[in-house]
Amino acid sequence: MPPVLLSASFRRVLFLSIFVLAFPAAAEKVKLDASQWGHEAGDACVSCHTKSSSGLAQQWRDSAHAAAGVNCMDCHRAEREDADAIEHEGQVIATIVSPKDCGRCHTKEFEEQQGSVHAEAYSIIEDRLPALAQNVGGSAMQAASCDQCHGSRVKVRGDGTLDPATWPNSGIGRINPDGSKGSCSSCHGRHRFSKAQAREPEACVRCHSGPDSPDKEIFEASKHGMVYAAHREEMNLDAAEWVAGRDYTAAPTCVSCHMGAAGKLPSTHDVGLRNVWSLNTPVSKRQFLVIFEDGAKMELPGDEAAPRRGTEMARADGTVGVVKAVATPERRRQAMTLVCVECHGKGFTEGFMRQFDAVVELYNTKFGEPARAIMAGLYERGLLTPTAFDEPIEFTYWELWHDEGARGRHGASMMSPNHAWWEGMYLVGRNFYARFLPEARAAAGGHADEVVDAVLRANGQHEWLDQPGQMSAILGFPPQEVE
Repeated sequence: MPPVLLSASFRRVLFLSIFVLAFPAAAEKVKLDASQWGHEAGDACVSCHTKSSSGLAQQWRDSAHAAAGVNCMDCHRAEREDADAIEHEGQVIATIVSPKDCGRCHTKEFEEQQGSVHAEAYSIIEDRLPALAQNVGGSAMQAASCDQCHGSRVKVRGDGTLDPATWPNSGIGRINPDGSKGSCSSCHGRHRFSKAQAREPEACVRCHSGPDSPDKEIFEASKHGMVYAAHREEMNLDAAEWVAGRDYTAAPTCVSCHMGAAGKLPSTHDVGLRNVWSLNTPVSKRQFLVIFEDGAKMELPGDEAAPRRGTEMARADGTVGVVKAVATPERRRQAMTLVCVECHGKGFTEGFMRQFDAVVELYNTKFGEPARAIMAGLYERGLLTPTAFDEPIEFTYWELWHDEGARGRHGASMMSPNHAWWEGMYLVGRNFYARFLPEARAAAGGHADEVVDAVLRANGQHEWLDQPGQMSAILGFPPQEVE
């Protein structure tokens, strides 16, 4: 059967239909008037906290909440049966203002955030934390580092106060006592909850920096970061609406590409919605985005069969959801492209995307897949213990994909050539050949040929190891003096 060719207009309709499902229409906001907000106890809160924590009170006074008449009790109020309810100065309150609490008014933002990869930031690593955070570090280190970005599972003590081993914590995937996930204050710092602050790159780099998520360094070294630094004062960060190409044109920030509105593309609090690749995994995969009837979302590798609409499927948390729609990797790329073309030509954008994809595929085929196969062979033959991080090669492999591999892939995705190569893929190659392979052969012993070298031979991208004559050219010596 010949392929069915869709007209351009039909493709646009199909594309926008996915958007309607992935980006729900803005819910009607609660009208902020005296009948709904302005809790009578709020004035007492402000009066007392002006004396005991004046900075906190001033942040609130400078906020949009204060201007709208929303006070402390409107956000912190709780019911006695709530898990984290405590009595404070004659009022029943909760220390944590969770996304569910914010969702009383910010309905659309809450629904998008709860279905996002940010909301799952703790859940997706919870089972893996003991191997690295606990074994290599310890619980105190986990609370002060991992949990501060990924979030913690906040525990409530018998008297209603919060366990200091899990609180304070504003991690983006924090599991709150009311069952909601995340922390709005992770990006919109309490108690001002500023839009401008959340739009700044600095709102993201608190967590997206360092070896495993080096986006701060990459953005600053990229053309985007250079333009932002030069034209920050033209960014209109305090605007009520913030649409690229209309409300600002000076430069993009993290929010512009991953969350912001552009042209007909609406803004979203689902920060991973436009991501085609998984870039912080041993091998990157293109990803389907499965959207469920209840608003939850789940990513599936693009090389698996996409589920049909209306079918039931198991989710990562063990629950079963009914599929509402599936956004293909191509649709997700189209979403990101709509942001790019506000400032770049279509040909420029498509060319950049091809270069980025080629780097990811190079990493996968030359390093990621062979390294994973070699490690699997060592474990399958009992040549490594099942305990994580008790042998040198496990640290080498971890850094190969988690640190250096992530940096190279992110560098290519964000237009930083230095991070794509010298800080990224060069280090992947150097450590693959100079550390990983020697350690793997040593661990394999008599099985080295079948476990290590057979993988390299089958891969076909490492034949240069057996080709003489290149080092003399690098060193500038005649071949006979070196070889």
